[in-house]
Amino acid sequence: MISFDILSIVLPIFLLIALGYGSARTGLLRDTVGDGLSQFVNTIAIPVLIFRTLATASFDGASPWALWGAYFSALAIVWASASLLSLRLFRRDKRYCVIAGISGAFSNTMLVGLPIISATFSDAGLVPLFVIVSVHLPFMTIVSTLLMERAAVADGVKSARPVTQTLQLVARNLVSNPIVVGIMAGVAWRMTGMQIPSLPANVIAQIANATVPVALFSLGMSLRRYGVRGDIAPALLTSTLKIVALPAIVWVLSTYVFHLPPLWIQVATLCAACPTGINAYLFAVNFGTGHALSANTISLTSAFSVITIGLWMHVVAIG
Repeated sequence: MISFDILSIVLPIFLLIALGYGSARTGLLRDTVGDGLSQFVNTIAIPVLIFRTLATASFDGASPWALWGAYFSALAIVWASASLLSLRLFRRDKRYCVIAGISGAFSNTMLVGLPIISATFSDAGLVPLFVIVSVHLPFMTIVSTLLMERAAVADGVKSARPVTQTLQLVARNLVSNPIVVGIMAGVAWRMTGMQIPSLPANVIAQIANATVPVALFSLGMSLRRYGVRGDIAPALLTSTLKIVALPAIVWVLSTYVFHLPPLWIQVATLCAACPTGINAYLFAVNFGTGHALSANTISLTSAFSVITIGLWMHVVAIG
């Protein structure tokens, strides 16, 4: 059974998402409001929060390499499984299978993971979360682009181009990404060994405090665009892999193979248990395939994670 303590953490988070969804669904707020809130969260609030955490956090002797090993090994297993099952069971082309892999492995670490981990563990939990985030976006972007390039060639829809050219394009996009900028700035400030002066620290704190509620509300508004349409069977498969298999594998690897500290095991597992990130749909739009699959997976995992996140909290002994 899920305890009252767990429900008191999970339900307010999803109620804020539902409030944002209802505001957009009823027309109380226009879609442009949600777009503006989302732009604020992704361009300013989250990068500022990442900067503050990485600039001032203590790792308490834990190894980020072990955390990356546990999390991204599990991610690779689930990604490969989603891709191969889409190829073998549903007979889809290779580009579609890449989107299936992304949809089954790409967690919404910021808009859902951040509020849940912040509410559960306070600032201590943000350290392992941002250790994951610091690699998550660059890793997913690079691997997704390279695999899609190969898949497009295999499907005969485009000719091959040098890997170095693709990597240069991805690197330019990443360097200008606000979240990546926040990561690099936080690491750079940490290396100086200096404290953040009081005036900018106060401004940073106020922005950081606004991050969670605005992120959840904007996520709810954005979910109205997706819904469930077509490709139900493949979406059920990728959704199950995302919110059941991925956290299970992360938990096993981080506990029994990489022997991470309890807090880091809990954060990694909950991060993996988050619903599929909206970036999966953005990749589908960018690459021109798998739109329904990615949209359905986002909608289904967002709906069912209200329950599954609570169950995973119970598994890792929270509450």
